[in-house]
Amino acid sequence: MSSTKIPHKMLSLDPFSSWLGIEIIEVKIGYCKLGLRIRKEMLNSMQKAHGGITYSLADTAFGFAANTHGKFAVSIETSINHIEALQEEDYITAETKLELSKNKLGFQVVEIKRGEELVALFKGVVYRTSKEWEVD
Repeated sequence: MSSTKIPHKMLSLDPFSSWLGIEIIEVKIGYCKLGLRIRKEMLNSMQKAHGGITYSLADTAFGFAANTHGKFAVSIETSINHIEALQEEDYITAETKLELSKNKLGFQVVEIKRGEELVALFKGVVYRTSKEWEVD
Protein backbone atom coordinates (compact mmCIF):
# COMPACT_ATOMS: atom_id res chain seq x y z
CA MET A 1 0.00 0.00 0.00
CA SER A 2 1.42 3.40 -0.97
CA SER A 3 1.82 6.03 1.73
CA THR A 4 3.21 9.51 2.19
CA LYS A 5 3.98 8.51 5.81
CA ILE A 6 6.80 6.18 4.71
CA PRO A 7 9.48 8.92 4.27
CA HIS A 8 8.80 10.20 7.80
CA LYS A 9 9.23 6.67 9.14
CA MET A 10 12.39 6.18 7.06
CA LEU A 11 13.88 9.45 8.37
CA SER A 12 13.15 8.44 11.97
CA LEU A 13 15.12 5.21 11.38
CA ASP A 14 18.04 6.91 9.55
CA PRO A 15 20.75 8.33 11.87
CA PHE A 16 22.91 9.52 8.95
CA SER A 17 20.16 11.61 7.33
CA SER A 18 19.24 12.94 10.78
CA TRP A 19 22.90 13.94 11.39
CA LEU A 20 22.88 15.74 8.04
CA GLY A 21 19.90 17.76 9.29
CA ILE A 22 17.65 16.72 6.42
CA GLU A 23 14.16 18.23 6.59
CA ILE A 24 11.14 16.86 4.77
CA ILE A 25 9.52 19.76 2.93
CA GLU A 26 6.89 17.94 0.86
CA VAL A 27 5.90 14.36 0.08
CA LYS A 28 3.44 12.91 -2.42
CA ILE A 29 3.27 9.43 -3.89
CA GLY A 30 6.36 9.14 -6.11
CA TYR A 31 7.58 12.62 -5.12
CA CYS A 32 9.73 14.12 -2.38
CA LYS A 33 11.31 17.49 -1.64
CA LEU A 34 13.94 17.71 1.10
CA GLY A 35 16.25 20.44 2.38
CA LEU A 36 19.35 20.95 4.50
CA ARG A 37 21.75 23.70 5.58
CA ILE A 38 25.47 23.28 4.83
CA ARG A 39 27.45 23.22 8.12
CA LYS A 40 31.19 23.72 8.73
CA GLU A 41 31.77 19.99 9.32
CA MET A 42 30.38 19.32 5.81
CA LEU A 43 33.16 21.29 4.07
CA ASN A 44 36.11 19.83 2.18
CA SER A 45 39.73 21.04 2.12
CA MET A 46 38.80 23.83 -0.31
CA GLN A 47 36.17 25.17 2.13
CA LYS A 48 33.35 24.12 -0.21
CA ALA A 49 30.63 21.61 0.61
CA HIS A 50 31.89 18.05 0.12
CA GLY A 51 30.23 16.51 -2.94
CA GLY A 52 28.99 13.68 -0.74
CA ILE A 53 26.66 16.10 1.07
CA THR A 54 24.83 17.05 -2.12
CA TYR A 55 24.83 13.43 -3.21
CA SER A 56 23.46 12.24 0.14
CA LEU A 57 20.60 14.75 0.11
CA ALA A 58 19.64 13.76 -3.45
CA ASP A 59 19.99 10.05 -2.69
CA THR A 60 17.71 10.41 0.33
CA ALA A 61 15.05 12.28 -1.70
CA PHE A 62 15.33 9.57 -4.36
CA GLY A 63 14.93 6.77 -1.82
CA PHE A 64 12.08 8.41 0.06
CA ALA A 65 10.09 9.08 -3.16
CA ALA A 66 10.68 5.55 -4.48
CA ASN A 67 9.46 3.98 -1.24
CA THR A 68 6.16 5.91 -1.15
CA HIS A 69 4.72 3.20 -3.38
CA GLY A 70 4.70 0.92 -0.34
CA LYS A 71 7.33 -1.66 -1.30
CA PHE A 72 10.92 -1.62 -0.03
CA ALA A 73 12.81 0.01 -2.92
CA VAL A 74 16.59 -0.30 -2.98
CA SER A 75 19.03 1.67 -5.10
CA ILE A 76 20.79 -0.28 -7.86
CA GLU A 77 22.42 2.58 -9.79
CA THR A 78 22.90 6.31 -9.22
CA SER A 79 24.92 9.19 -10.63
CA ILE A 80 25.29 12.90 -9.99
CA ASN A 81 26.52 15.93 -11.90
CA HIS A 82 27.90 18.70 -9.70
CA ILE A 83 27.26 22.05 -11.38
CA GLU A 84 28.00 24.71 -8.74
CA ALA A 85 30.12 24.72 -5.56
CA LEU A 86 28.33 25.24 -2.25
CA GLN A 87 29.38 27.30 0.77
CA GLU A 88 28.88 26.99 4.50
CA GLU A 89 25.39 28.23 5.46
CA ASP A 90 23.91 27.60 1.98
CA TYR A 91 20.45 26.03 2.20
CA ILE A 92 19.87 23.46 -0.53
CA THR A 93 16.85 21.45 -1.61
CA ALA A 94 16.53 18.17 -3.49
CA GLU A 95 13.32 17.62 -5.42
CA THR A 96 12.29 14.65 -7.52
CA LYS A 97 11.46 15.94 -10.98
CA LEU A 98 10.77 12.75 -12.89
CA GLU A 99 9.47 9.40 -11.80
CA LEU A 100 8.94 6.47 -14.10
CA SER A 101 8.04 2.95 -12.99
CA LYS A 102 8.55 -0.17 -15.09
CA ASN A 103 7.56 -3.44 -13.41
CA LYS A 104 9.98 -3.74 -10.48
CA LEU A 105 12.26 -0.89 -11.58
CA GLY A 106 11.81 2.78 -10.76
CA PHE A 107 13.66 5.66 -12.43
CA GLN A 108 14.07 9.11 -10.87
CA VAL A 109 15.70 12.43 -11.67
CA VAL A 110 16.38 14.73 -8.71
CA GLU A 111 17.25 18.43 -9.00
CA ILE A 112 19.39 19.95 -6.24
CA LYS A 113 19.01 23.71 -5.92
CA ARG A 114 20.25 26.66 -3.89
CA GLY A 115 17.19 28.88 -4.07
CA GLU A 116 16.22 28.77 -7.75
CA GLU A 117 19.76 27.95 -8.94
CA LEU A 118 20.39 24.40 -10.11
CA VAL A 119 23.58 23.20 -8.36
CA ALA A 120 23.49 19.45 -9.11
CA LEU A 121 21.53 16.87 -11.07
CA PHE A 122 21.06 13.31 -9.78
CA LYS A 123 19.74 10.25 -11.59
CA GLY A 124 18.87 6.92 -9.99
CA VAL A 125 17.33 3.50 -10.53
CA VAL A 126 15.65 1.45 -7.80
CA TYR A 127 14.56 -2.14 -7.56
CA ARG A 128 11.21 -2.63 -5.81
CA THR A 129 11.26 -5.71 -3.60
CA SER A 130 8.16 -7.67 -2.60
CA LYS A 131 8.52 -6.58 1.05
CA GLU A 132 5.82 -4.12 2.13
CA TRP A 133 6.35 -1.14 4.44
CA GLU A 134 4.36 -1.20 7.66
CA VAL A 135 3.18 2.28 8.59
CA ASP A 136 1.42 3.17 11.82
